[in-house]
Amino acid sequence: MKPFLLLAVLAFLSSSVYAEKPPNIILILTDDHGWSQLSQPMDPRVSESRSEYLETPHMNRIMNGGMRFTSGYSPAPLCTPTRRSILCGTTAARSGTEFRSPWVPADHMTIPKALQRANSDYRCAHFGKWGEQMISTPEQCGYHASDGMTGNGTGGMPNTLGVKGSHDDGPPHFIDNKDAKRTPSMTDRAIAFIKEQAEDDKPFYVQASYYAQHLSVVCTEEALAKYKAKGVPDRGYPQAWAAMMEELDKGVGRMLDALDELQIADNTYVFFTADNGGRGTVPGGDTNRLPTNFPLTGAKHSLYEGGIRVPFMVRGPGVHAGSVSHVPVAGYDFLSTFFDLAGGIGSLGDEIDGVSFRSVLNDPATVSLQRPGNALIFHRPGRYLESAIREGEFKLFIKWTPQGSIDVRELYRVHENPTEHGHDLAQDNPERVDAMEKQLLDYLARVNAEKPAPKKVKRKRRRQ
Repeated sequence: MKPFLLLAVLAFLSSSVYAEKPPNIILILTDDHGWSQLSQPMDPRVSESRSEYLETPHMNRIMNGGMRFTSGYSPAPLCTPTRRSILCGTTAARSGTEFRSPWVPADHMTIPKALQRANSDYRCAHFGKWGEQMISTPEQCGYHASDGMTGNGTGGMPNTLGVKGSHDDGPPHFIDNKDAKRTPSMTDRAIAFIKEQAEDDKPFYVQASYYAQHLSVVCTEEALAKYKAKGVPDRGYPQAWAAMMEELDKGVGRMLDALDELQIADNTYVFFTADNGGRGTVPGGDTNRLPTNFPLTGAKHSLYEGGIRVPFMVRGPGVHAGSVSHVPVAGYDFLSTFFDLAGGIGSLGDEIDGVSFRSVLNDPATVSLQRPGNALIFHRPGRYLESAIREGEFKLFIKWTPQGSIDVRELYRVHENPTEHGHDLAQDNPERVDAMEKQLLDYLARVNAEKPAPKKVKRKRRRQ
């Protein structure tokens, strides 16, 4: 090849490689936020997958400007296992099913490490709730900036609000007109970091882990007055809880506005999901109304859909506005997806359970992902003695005995009708149940997952 032609080819290749800037990525993670707790339906086919009482216009901006996943799942029905899973791209069965786990996140692949492997220019920050007993700090996991080792108490629990005892010992809600649930100040820090990276022309990843809607219920007087005037909520949560949700939504809106003002929205992916499903009861709520997670069965802590099916949506470059995907995805897919979007190539290691769903973002008609076994795995054998596997349209739910044998097997077709109660198909599909059970048990054995164990009974000592 002639020298001038070689130079021209090299110039073309160089320009094509660097013409596109690495995308910015934001993950908004809410707390105890149920699938149907938005003012637009998470599934257009299910009219009850929205609330007529709550107001979430800014969360809706993400949904309407991009894609909603009707079968989006949290990795676990509890906050810290989910946060570890998202951070490390693992199922909770692998990295720990409860608050306490021997898994040390800093010793494994994490989202910041993966992004910096894809492109060393990425700057990463975590603001808000880190988790309980996470062992590693955000900085040890690769973050350049963070709020530190924050937990439930940081965002307001009874003992941090002047109440001794549990939620039942204090008022049903608290008023904070300056920084309710730390939503305004946390949003301020996230926006400041985003502005700093935009000024430095650096690609960034920001995880904004809000404390709302976790207990305690904290809101402003103004928002509470609005919802009191609005009347009775459509589900079992109280008016103050709806007011707290509006404050959360405003924080989301401020972040989206910042992207517009900085003129970087077109090159920024905004992902939105929750750490687990909504609580079954909320202080000040009314259990005589529809369940808080209606139409889903169950709530936080359980592996029924109400505990793990959550809001899940994304907008960003190449994502079709108003698009809908029915492909099952989970929070432990984020690491692989972000690595892919950032231009990462190659394997991130054998411990990564999640897969990239970039193909779905590019083409809403995609019907499945190349996931091992085409299955999502959920496991909580300790306190709740439950496991579950979602394969295609079906979900197998297992209840264990304390001695470690299978007690109950329930099969549900949750693709179109997500309500499990009263729809068990196990007796009519024994072969499918057996096959899904084997797939689940094989995976649990492969990752040396925690096993159910007999509960210890405390015995009173005899007086001498």
